[in-house]
Amino acid sequence: MSLEALRNALPDYAKDQRLNLGSLAAEPALTPQQRAGTFVASALASRNPLVIKEIVGEFGPQLSPEALNAAKTAASIMGMNNIYYRFTHLVHGDYANMPAKLRMNAMAKPGVEKVDFELWSLAVSAINGCGMCMESHEKVILQHGISKDAVQAAVRIAAVVHATAATLDGEAALAA
Repeated sequence: MSLEALRNALPDYAKDQRLNLGSLAAEPALTPQQRAGTFVASALASRNPLVIKEIVGEFGPQLSPEALNAAKTAASIMGMNNIYYRFTHLVHGDYANMPAKLRMNAMAKPGVEKVDFELWSLAVSAINGCGMCMESHEKVILQHGISKDAVQAAVRIAAVVHATAATLDGEAALAA
């Protein structure tokens, strides 16, 4: 399985996604680990089985077992945090001042450099639409010396992976 198989699964009207998947696979603003982990975390956040299968098949082998686990962890924990913190941000009241009472131990020791985990968490937060989380992760990433070009690259990967999943989901629904 490969990224090429995923690109070939896209319909003709999604040619831009095909092109973007290809160019982002070699995005120079990110380290190889940052790029591969961003693709994996974004694919998991996309929830599309084909996207997950092909992207993890392509980028999973580029990661150490610890980094692959950390990318999975970023997708998992942000799936929880993005919902909770988006709620506290959008609903006015005391919720933002109340303790979350959610376990987030994985964020303390993700198994990779904190900046890489934060970058993957940012990509997933972008997919899940949590502004509060995006701002928080971007701040930490920039404090660790990562460039805005790298931040943008990670979010571009998230955007294209998500659009690919949405396109394939739409095609599957139309074919059903």
